[in-house]
Amino acid sequence: MDFLDGYIIRARLFPAMLGIAPALVFLLVTVGADYKDIGLPDVLMTATTGVLFFAFADIARRLGRRAERKLFCSSNGRPFPTVLRYRDDTLNSLSKARILAFVAGEIGGQAPTPQEEQADPVKADEFYVASGDFLRERMRNQSRFSLLFAENVSYGFRRNLYGLRFPGLVLNLLTVAGSVFLIYSASGENLAQYGIVLIVAALHALYFIFGVTRGSVLEAADTYGRQLVLSGEDLIRASG
Repeated sequence: MDFLDGYIIRARLFPAMLGIAPALVFLLVTVGADYKDIGLPDVLMTATTGVLFFAFADIARRLGRRAERKLFCSSNGRPFPTVLRYRDDTLNSLSKARILAFVAGEIGGQAPTPQEEQADPVKADEFYVASGDFLRERMRNQSRFSLLFAENVSYGFRRNLYGLRFPGLVLNLLTVAGSVFLIYSASGENLAQYGIVLIVAALHALYFIFGVTRGSVLEAADTYGRQLVLSGEDLIRASG
């Protein structure tokens, strides 16, 4: 029953539904009115549509992962806790030192010093990436780390929606073109419905242009990385 997983629904299915929203409204307006009696073909079509939604969710995940690899090319396509960097002042120095010492002891590595990070920031980031991987693996319990799970969902939602940005806008353009064609060929029929489609398409385009951005993904990644490190305090208390 993986398709009922909260992460899959909120971080993959919802972006997919947003990506195809104008086209879905267009289909409901142009085709939905023809269905008056519900029969077996209609039930089968509804079930098929449900399956297609999850197929779109998988596409959203793949496109999101592709965008992620471009955004985080230095960490193998995974967001990592940049708050561990000494040059990042998001966390206080005591919390940062405590989590670095804990992770170094757990993975058998040596945390970089401020001087080493300044001299070789790329090498220092390798340790921070490894730290993020370690913390993620130790914090898969959704109920225990509920705040971290919520931030992970938020990041996954934005990442996958960003991956769908270009395909979504192309689909939006095709929907607008189809609506305009039907308005001019409808001879006054269903003009209100086609107008609704155009309004939805306009709002959809504005959201994808101004709301679905690279910056929004990076912001969610930073918030997730911060919560990942803060949740590490729970691991430290449990180990002590």
